[in-house]
Amino acid sequence: MKGEGMRETGIRENTEAGGARPVAITRAAPHEEGPRRDRPQAPPASPASPASPAPPASPAHPAPSAPSASSAPLTPPDEPGRLTSPLALTLLLLLMVLLQSPIRRALSAPVMQSWMTVFVAVVVQALPFLVLGVLLSAAIAVYVPPSFFARALPSRPGLAVPVAGVAGALLPGCECASVPVAGALVRRGVTPAAALAFLLSAPAINPIVLTATAVAFPRNPEMVLARFVASLLVACAMGWLWQRLGRTDWLRLPAHAPHEGETKGAAFWDSVRHDVMHAGGFLVLGAMAAATLKGVAPESWLRTAAENPAVAVLTLAVLAVVLSICSEADAFVAASLTQFSLTARLAFLVVGPMIDLKLFAMQAGTFGRGFALRFAPATFALAIVSAVLTGWVLL
Repeated sequence: MKGEGMRETGIRENTEAGGARPVAITRAAPHEEGPRRDRPQAPPASPASPASPAPPASPAHPAPSAPSASSAPLTPPDEPGRLTSPLALTLLLLLMVLLQSPIRRALSAPVMQSWMTVFVAVVVQALPFLVLGVLLSAAIAVYVPPSFFARALPSRPGLAVPVAGVAGALLPGCECASVPVAGALVRRGVTPAAALAFLLSAPAINPIVLTATAVAFPRNPEMVLARFVASLLVACAMGWLWQRLGRTDWLRLPAHAPHEGETKGAAFWDSVRHDVMHAGGFLVLGAMAAATLKGVAPESWLRTAAENPAVAVLTLAVLAVVLSICSEADAFVAASLTQFSLTARLAFLVVGPMIDLKLFAMQAGTFGRGFALRFAPATFALAIVSAVLTGWVLL
């Protein structure tokens, strides 16, 4: 045993002298009883690489992870007490059912029967043109790229204004569609003067509007030509006025196109639903106002306003701004106002598609409030002047 231990010691010393890595060999002492046990020791850690920490022990029952932001609901649930549109419609229908006897007695009065006759006549006459205009307007706004209009206009702004005004006949839709199209034209590099001329002329001289005007005034076909001439004059005059006096800091360029990120089919039906709801609602309000003026308002008031030419023109011009009727339906409302002259009703038809309450809101949202505050009063004044001059010549 002792000899073997000396031999092993010698081997270890020779190994260390040769430069090899020492290996620790442990043997039981000769005087120890029991079997020999080799207990190899762990090699020393290198100073260049510190020992890595031990991985933490996983718990037996891991704690549930917190919900991430992506798994959270995007829209909060409806509040229990919130009044939604279906609930409001349901409550209105229930109220009408409960009050059907008083409502029936009220509608049987001669005044209300006259009111309902005018209201239904205006809505039924205007609704087909409104639906056709909305469908064609949505199709052109979605499927015809704005770059088409930019390529079709001359490079000189002075010539681009009347060309853009005449090109308004290519957009058979209401004023709700002309505002986003004009914004797209400005964003694509079209001069603002030409885009504004297109904005004003498109809802007033397109084929559907002129056809509806001819149907509403079958005994006065000159109203179609008068409306076309007066509206085109206002559009060109406002375009040239902007080119002369307009400033770029008054016009806030639109940031993005409408229906961006949607497919063409989805954008088309979204545009149809939007225009039908908005234009249809304004049509109903306009028909109600026309029926009220026709059947409820005292005849002496309307006769007094109609007898004075200046008051008649100003009254119907203000009425066009307040009622905000869609351009496909305003001719039937104007035709029902038989107390007023053709020139006053022409002012109603010229002012309405160019400036009203909803158009002011849309223009402010698209081009900026500073633009709308300057553009709307100038358009209103020029529309009245153009209607009076055109009516004096043609009517």
